[in-house]
Amino acid sequence: MPLQIGIIGLPNVGKSTLFNVLTQAQNAEVANYPFCTIEPNQAVVPVPDDRLDKLANLVGVKKSIKTTIEFLDIAGLVKGASQGEGLGNQFLGTIRNTDALLHVVRCFEDPNVVHISEHPDPKEDIEIVQVELILADLEQIIKKIEKLSRQVKGDKNLASDLKMSELILEHLQSGDPLSIFIERNHPDYFRLNQELRFLTAKPVIYAVNIAEENLSSKHPALDVINEIARKEGAEVVQISALIESELNMLDDTEKSEYMTLSGIQLSGLEQVIQTGYRTLNLISFFTYNELEARAWTVQNGAKAPEAAGQIHTDFQKGFIKAEVIPFSVFAEYGSSAAARDAGKLQIEGKDYIVLDGDVIYFKFNI
Repeated sequence: MPLQIGIIGLPNVGKSTLFNVLTQAQNAEVANYPFCTIEPNQAVVPVPDDRLDKLANLVGVKKSIKTTIEFLDIAGLVKGASQGEGLGNQFLGTIRNTDALLHVVRCFEDPNVVHISEHPDPKEDIEIVQVELILADLEQIIKKIEKLSRQVKGDKNLASDLKMSELILEHLQSGDPLSIFIERNHPDYFRLNQELRFLTAKPVIYAVNIAEENLSSKHPALDVINEIARKEGAEVVQISALIESELNMLDDTEKSEYMTLSGIQLSGLEQVIQTGYRTLNLISFFTYNELEARAWTVQNGAKAPEAAGQIHTDFQKGFIKAEVIPFSVFAEYGSSAAARDAGKLQIEGKDYIVLDGDVIYFKFNI
């Protein structure tokens, strides 16, 4: 299953436009009215990585297979979403299945694009969405406490789960997301979060959707959003969805020239992917054979057998060793044979921690 990121926010903040930008597709309807998106738009997007393309050229294969991210464009949330307003229950249920949330915040003025408020206020907009996520989590944990209160009478081993649930309830009632819950590293919390998939526990990336004139300057609301993100341990990217959508219609040369003139260093897709990987603590490693070069995604800190398991479970079960060449070394010497001859190929066992950019050949036995 690819990494899954849900795009959320209030109606008409640019979610569907950004979805089309990120996926370089035009399959998400964009319209100037609330709830234009009813069913979530979904797309699996290859993760751009220049290293993979270079590896394919070095080893002489035409095919390179990128790792992927799945984006879901979820309909706008409104006040009362946790009680079903605006089909909120349906949308919140979809969010529960994602790995992270890309929260689009409107930071542009346009009288032709309606907003739920007369004057968009990024801080207030963020709070509206966050309150609905908190209320949805409250509903989940209250039901869990009611269930545990009955079950614990016959199974005292559930007492710790009940106690942790009550701590979670107290925290949410204070109005804070679970991303800053003091007990979030406790095994009991981890187990409850795996079961209930708390919305406010998910990693968040705030996508500040700005107007073209703000691209080369700092938007006045950015300090406020950065402060909110800092408190939550979230990340912030600044994107002009409208400009990015125009970039998608250009060829590579025109796109590069336009980005340079507009002061855009990275495309919206690259910003979100880099930030998403950092937020979820992910890295990429590479493999190749006579037909293809391929990128794979693992958690930072994964050991060699776990990485081998991303390719096939048999690789992990029968793991013997891994032949590892860091990408920078592979690029310098041009081939695994040259790197081996130079003494740069590493023979690693089960305890080897995979590093970002490792080119790996796994040996296993079934």
